[in-house]
Amino acid sequence: MMHGDDARLQALRARAYQLAETGRFDGAHAVEQALVAEGWANAAAALQSSYTRKAISERCLAAKPH
Repeated sequence: MMHGDDARLQALRARAYQLAETGRFDGAHAVEQALVAEGWANAAAALQSSYTRKAISERCLAAKPH
């Protein structure tokens, strides 16, 4: 993987975390769909790791009003 590709994946993951922290999404799949709607065509590839998906889901849950 080239440095530019790595930087794009990091930016995409950072955006995923931002979206998760809004409290508008129920989990990683919903965040992935939002990223695709924003034009991040490689969202599925960037979020394929189970660690990343779990972290996003946990942020979604923590951001929900209790």
